[in-house]
Amino acid sequence: MADSMTHFARYQGAVSLEGTLAGVGGSLIISLYSMTIGWVPSVLAHVNILLSAFIATNFESYLGASIQGSKKWLTNEVVNFINTLVGAVCSIGLAKCLALI
Repeated sequence: MADSMTHFARYQGAVSLEGTLAGVGGSLIISLYSMTIGWVPSVLAHVNILLSAFIATNFESYLGASIQGSKKWLTNEVVNFINTLVGAVCSIGLAKCLALI
């Protein structure tokens, strides 16, 4: 069982420590691989990727726990698109703040 982000109660399919760690682990693997092949130029850029992915994943969980079930148009595909958009916007914003771009 996992905890709901909006009600702090136990629910099936909500936020869990395992799911959060899996999301962080997945972004860590992708980021480390990207550093290995030269796509990520620095450790600071690596941190940017990890933090942006963490923010986006948690925002996606919040959407799923709060309004996804009440809006017919808010399908998993739309929520996944929003997750990607939030991650990209966070990454660009953090890169500007960290003087990476």
